[in-house]
Amino acid sequence: MGIVFLLCFTIAPIPPGILMAFFIGGVLLILGMMFFTLGAEMAMTPMGERIGMRLTQMKSVWVVVLLSFILGFIITISEPDLQVLAEQVPSVPNYILILAVAAGVGIFLVAAVLRMFLGIPLSHMLLVLYPIVFILTVFVQEDFMAVAFDSGGVTTGPMTVPFIMALGIGFSAVRSDKHAENDSFGLISLCSVGPILAVLVLGMIYRPDGGVYSMTDIRNVDNSVELAKMFAEGFPKYMGEILVSLLPIVVFFGVFQIVSLRLRKKTLVKILIGLVYTYLGLVLFLTGVNVGFMPAGNYLGQVIASLPYKWVIVPIGMVIGYFIVRAEPAVYVLMEQVEELTSGAISGKAMGLSLSIGVAASLGLAMIRVLTGLPILWFLIPGYAVALILSFFVPKIFTAIAFDSGGVASGPMTATFLLPFAMGACQAVGGNIAADAFGVVAMVAMTPLITIQIMGALYQIQARRPVKQTAPREAVPAVPLEALGDYEIIEL
Repeated sequence: MGIVFLLCFTIAPIPPGILMAFFIGGVLLILGMMFFTLGAEMAMTPMGERIGMRLTQMKSVWVVVLLSFILGFIITISEPDLQVLAEQVPSVPNYILILAVAAGVGIFLVAAVLRMFLGIPLSHMLLVLYPIVFILTVFVQEDFMAVAFDSGGVTTGPMTVPFIMALGIGFSAVRSDKHAENDSFGLISLCSVGPILAVLVLGMIYRPDGGVYSMTDIRNVDNSVELAKMFAEGFPKYMGEILVSLLPIVVFFGVFQIVSLRLRKKTLVKILIGLVYTYLGLVLFLTGVNVGFMPAGNYLGQVIASLPYKWVIVPIGMVIGYFIVRAEPAVYVLMEQVEELTSGAISGKAMGLSLSIGVAASLGLAMIRVLTGLPILWFLIPGYAVALILSFFVPKIFTAIAFDSGGVASGPMTATFLLPFAMGACQAVGGNIAADAFGVVAMVAMTPLITIQIMGALYQIQARRPVKQTAPREAVPAVPLEALGDYEIIEL
């Protein structure tokens, strides 16, 4: 928020109505983050861990496969950002896109669970899947391609990430082998591939003509009454959306509780209270960022890109990206779970720094794309190639965490501020919004794969360094207490 206010009062003036909406949105964001973090800790994480532990104990693989698919399917349909994605692709009916993406996540959640059972290295699976993804791009129009890659980050949002990550921890808690800790991560990374493949396949079937996005008018208010009315209209909308989003997860957990879990009443009450906190937090958060942040991001991008020195949008975008990732709800869940599972060996502070550096780099590259119109594959192919090569030289747990963090970093803050920021800038320079502005979510999802694995390489180098042995102190001969004077005793 501080960066936006600094820009508003210096090089990028914004109308008072948009600025005030941004400020109120920021307050709601802070409150929403507080309630969501508390709710995820009390409800989403315990629910995911217990379901994961119970699935691991089941003897029938087919039952595990079926339940994993259903779980991935309903969680994806529950994701609020998926509705936003569906609206951006008018050439494909909304329900077909949503069902295809949900099925993609369900299938790849099954693949992730089977990987944990069979002990298949994550890097081997990614080395097969991503070349298939890039081969399919040859058959898809450029306007559709960026949306497809964005879908991988958008669908792993605040509803999906805490639950699926906790599911992985639940699986690893039952296992006692040495690879259990490494395999507890990696579910998010595989589930991010499903939406990309699903949207690329739809792009081959529907063959959309023209752009897939049309700019919407930025709503500016003239007085406080209109401002209050704007937020009053937003609250009921997101209250309904989040209620519909949480309901399938609650129903699935309820059925699982009756059939298999049978948790104690005290534990269930705590989970229910946590679900209320999660609901309240997401309503406040999404209302704040959608009503307050989207117009400010779009307008700010337009103003900065219209300046005579429009190249300044590259470093400004990097600074915004460095700080905005810390406002993603699921980032805190990831950092806490990584620090807890590794017993502090990988600190949350180091994770946060690596994510911030990665997102800053991605925003810089995204702004270069907006200004120059370079194809997104010029960035994604080398980026993923470097990430996959690094996976053979760093500890496995860092590879799994890195590929998970890509989906975590590209959450609702990216979709509701950074993407509109890129769209506004693209509109100002006269670029193709569908091809040049879309893809910012994919860029944000890519760069943490590299930065966190580099952190893993540095960690490995540090661990291999020999510890310097200090020379032992020379023993001081003991002196009887009776032989010391009064002042010597006091000093001692």
